[in-house]
Amino acid sequence: MWERTLQDLIRGLRANKQDEAKFVAQAIDEIRNEIKSKDMELKAGAVMKLTYLDMLGYDMTWASFHVVEVMSSSKMHLKSVGYLGAVQSFNEETDVLMLTTNLLKKDFTSRPDDVAVSLNGFSHIVTFDLARDLAPDVIKLLSHSRPQIRKRAVAALYKVFTKYPEVIGSAMSRIRERLEDPDAGVVAATVNVLCELARHNPTEYLPLAPQLFHLLTTSTNNWMLIKIVKLFGHLTPHEPRLVKKLQPQITELISTTPAISLLYECVRTCITGGVLQGSSGNTLARTCVSKLATFLEDEDQNLKYIALMAMVRIVPSHPHLVADYQDMILSSVDDQDISIRMRALDLVSAMANISNLQAIVQQLLSHLVKNETGLLPSAIQSLSQHTVPQSPTSKRSATSPSQNPAYRLILSQRILSLCSDNTYENVDDFEWYLSVLVDLTYVASVDIGSQIRDQLVDVTVRVRGARRFAVSLMVKLLCDDTFLSNAGEPGSCSEVLWAAAWICGEYCGELAEPQKLLNYLLQPQVLTLEPETIAVYLQAALKIFGVWTAELAEQWDNDDLPKAKGMVDTIVERLGEFASNPDIEVQERAASMLQLFTFMRADLNSFRPKANYAGYDDLGSTSFQDTSQEPSFPKSLFLIQPLSSTYELNTVASNAQEMVPVPEGLDLEAWIVSPPRDEPTGVFEEADGDEIEPVVKKKVKKGKRKETGEVKVKSNKKKRAHVPTYEDDTLHAEAEEIIETEEERATRERMKAERLERQKDDPFYLTDDRSSRKPAQPDIDSIPIVRLDDLPSLSQAVDSHLPTLRSANVGSSRQVFVIDKVGEMPEGATAQLSKAQIARETSPSIRNGAATTSSTHTPSPSPFPPYEVEDEPSRTGTPPPIKVTRAKKKTKPSGTGKKKRTATVETPSATLDS
Repeated sequence: MWERTLQDLIRGLRANKQDEAKFVAQAIDEIRNEIKSKDMELKAGAVMKLTYLDMLGYDMTWASFHVVEVMSSSKMHLKSVGYLGAVQSFNEETDVLMLTTNLLKKDFTSRPDDVAVSLNGFSHIVTFDLARDLAPDVIKLLSHSRPQIRKRAVAALYKVFTKYPEVIGSAMSRIRERLEDPDAGVVAATVNVLCELARHNPTEYLPLAPQLFHLLTTSTNNWMLIKIVKLFGHLTPHEPRLVKKLQPQITELISTTPAISLLYECVRTCITGGVLQGSSGNTLARTCVSKLATFLEDEDQNLKYIALMAMVRIVPSHPHLVADYQDMILSSVDDQDISIRMRALDLVSAMANISNLQAIVQQLLSHLVKNETGLLPSAIQSLSQHTVPQSPTSKRSATSPSQNPAYRLILSQRILSLCSDNTYENVDDFEWYLSVLVDLTYVASVDIGSQIRDQLVDVTVRVRGARRFAVSLMVKLLCDDTFLSNAGEPGSCSEVLWAAAWICGEYCGELAEPQKLLNYLLQPQVLTLEPETIAVYLQAALKIFGVWTAELAEQWDNDDLPKAKGMVDTIVERLGEFASNPDIEVQERAASMLQLFTFMRADLNSFRPKANYAGYDDLGSTSFQDTSQEPSFPKSLFLIQPLSSTYELNTVASNAQEMVPVPEGLDLEAWIVSPPRDEPTGVFEEADGDEIEPVVKKKVKKGKRKETGEVKVKSNKKKRAHVPTYEDDTLHAEAEEIIETEEERATRERMKAERLERQKDDPFYLTDDRSSRKPAQPDIDSIPIVRLDDLPSLSQAVDSHLPTLRSANVGSSRQVFVIDKVGEMPEGATAQLSKAQIARETSPSIRNGAATTSSTHTPSPSPFPPYEVEDEPSRTGTPPPIKVTRAKKKTKPSGTGKKKRTATVETPSATLDS
């Protein structure tokens, strides 16, 4: 009978690609018959064909017993086929593995060839039971006369250790002996096994450090040195004394070895093992960085990548060494390989500090600037194109990688994260950073406008000294028609207009000619922006107009009346277009503003100049000859300014909410409206003002009086008109009392618990967790230091058609910025600071020149006389009015009476930062 061999099976598979399943099914039927044969040669051939089919995805677990039969063959070429089939198909759930224990024991004591084959197969099919039963036999093979067997036994022991770790202690003495084996292959295998084991529990292998160090100093095998160095990298964190011992030897290896793989492993071990510590570690770190720098200049991209990866790990401990190669690292940011560019960005982010931040950011910005001259080739490029024609791939590679939108987005985000890290810790010139944000708006060409917007607002709010410069930049953005024309396009960054309008509106007091900006805020092209941006435009226009009219009233001249009328008429005309916007937010704001300006226009039209105006006194407040007389300017000019100038908007501390005390008498569990009393069990929820108190009810049963503890609801209000009917009439002899039984009280408590559980995740209900947490203690250290801020010196705007800034005279040439990192705290928490604490915390900043004059706009003084008001109930968490002087009153106990305060607006030269 003719049998199909493995070669015939392979040829048949290739010839029957259209109907492979049918051919394989026929072949498996033939194999089932062959594998049952008593001829071991035929059985081994069937196992070999099944092994090939198993590699193609066909199952052969049904032939596991026949594989064991072939494994037990005395012929070497058949035994190897059986072990090959076992390695391919056996797993931990194979039921015939228990039959292989004695077979493996026999093979381990057989001929060297059988031992080698059995060790190889055993290492692949080892299970917990096999490792436990055969571990002593494998350990005995460590002292075999042949080095090939010893090497295979060491490798097989690693699999035994992973399955049965309890045997490691008994085998460690034999492992130690193999480190001194005369055969280099056995030593290398032993070091490899120890290196893998030390990753999981390094402390158990610290006693082997002397032998390993001897191998490190005497071996010339680079691959074994790599494993030894890596092994010491696992041991040094658990034994600091090894660091001083290893530093000279590793330094010598780094300086002398020509093998790049060994050099990189030494550098990596120095980083992960803490070898770079101490004075000698600084020398070693400098050597490592210099070697890695040579990799950056190599043409091999793999070397550049591993050099950048290693430098990223060195820079946290030795940033000054990496900073010496800053230009070389930044050149990798524009590499053609995206992986190298990303690692270079990681390294740049790690090495940034206050001294090199500006240089790094400027170079990163230069990568974002599109090279307009790159469209025309240079003379050398033109000559090379005629001599050596370029392939299409070379033309594509000539394109700058910074033009990739995904990479430009990452680069832009990295610039923002570099500068804003740890609340702008590395930024010392916030005018420069504001300029960077504006430049990034123009050159990013990716959708990063929302992040730039948040940064602009955050910096302007936190840094008082940079507000004037920020307003000047935002004015230029609002007056630039480029953003309006490109609004809505990808990469236009039109979201910064939101920040520009908000900043100009919030700090419009910095503008010398605010009326000129109103034309840009209310132009018809604004309607092409997003609805939320349009709403901020309207709000900013309202604030700017309010400040302008208040200043106009302070210096009122009858010739200003036509100017005010013309501006109001223009605004009313343009607001009509905004009021018809389909967005509800824009429509509501525009409609409200339209009503205000319509009222102002009527007031201006009916105004007649007065001649009894007296002017201003020395303190700058308006005075009149007779307070009963009307002012000589339209009173509606002061209509809008108080709406936005009452309080100053500052940053809020992260723990400010925790410092707000809970108001006395606040009970979030109390019913606002009593629920209906329609429970079927007759259980009533207590109404507002009801008191639940235990009463003792006495029952009369068989001539005896029995006391039962029940609950009586005693109402403070009128008696209920209707009393439910119960079975026991004696319990309700009196209509004034409602008695709850124990069962009814339990039912009421259960229903209340169910109601609280339903309301726990309901956003319309507030839960009270005061009983489960301790009352918040005031954190004195987190209260911000009180500082005095100054204004930067800026020149007036060049273009007379644009709004200009107010002039300021600052004596110092170098502006020192003070950033509010902590934020504003509640008034009650701030009051807990003593005067000594404030003086102690404030004096160092004043001595260092950090105190500057506040640039906050002071609300214009009102021409009307001051008035007295009674204190309203305190609202916890509301900041105090800015620049309001309150009359001092004696401290009274809470609840003893109301106090009066006199509120007079003044214009101090500096204000305290809350």
